[in-house]
Amino acid sequence: MSINRVVISGNLTRDPEVRTTQSGMPVMSIGVAVNDRRRNSQTGEWEDHANYIDCTMFGNRAQNVSQYLSKGSKVTLEGKLRWSQWERDGQKRSKIEVIIDDIDFGGRGGGQSQNGNQMQGNSYGDASAYSAPQTPVVDTTSSVYDEDIPF
Repeated sequence: MSINRVVISGNLTRDPEVRTTQSGMPVMSIGVAVNDRRRNSQTGEWEDHANYIDCTMFGNRAQNVSQYLSKGSKVTLEGKLRWSQWERDGQKRSKIEVIIDDIDFGGRGGGQSQNGNQMQGNSYGDASAYSAPQTPVVDTTSSVYDEDIPF
């Protein structure tokens, strides 16, 4: 079994770019800067080093989300890594990007929409269409013993 999940939190390096495929599907591209702290071996001081990550989101949701994002916006996103390879000018090129499944913007607890309304969590306009999945309720009254597990 393979698992391909990534969660990153950082700031947008540029305004979102929204384009449309030939079939009419919106595609949003963003860049996210994520800081990594390392100790400088010569000075002993901690230093921030930026990692720049290309991210892509597909569908109508991508177009809706792009309205609320701009360069410098704080985002937390979840998705999967995708490796692409192509050839340009006789040179093989490749990159790894994050395909966004879920995005939270405005830092923790929500942000501001363009019209100044307070937004909560993953509310990208119509909250009913884009609300976060509910956490399952776990029954803590029953117990599980090793004998009950079939493996």
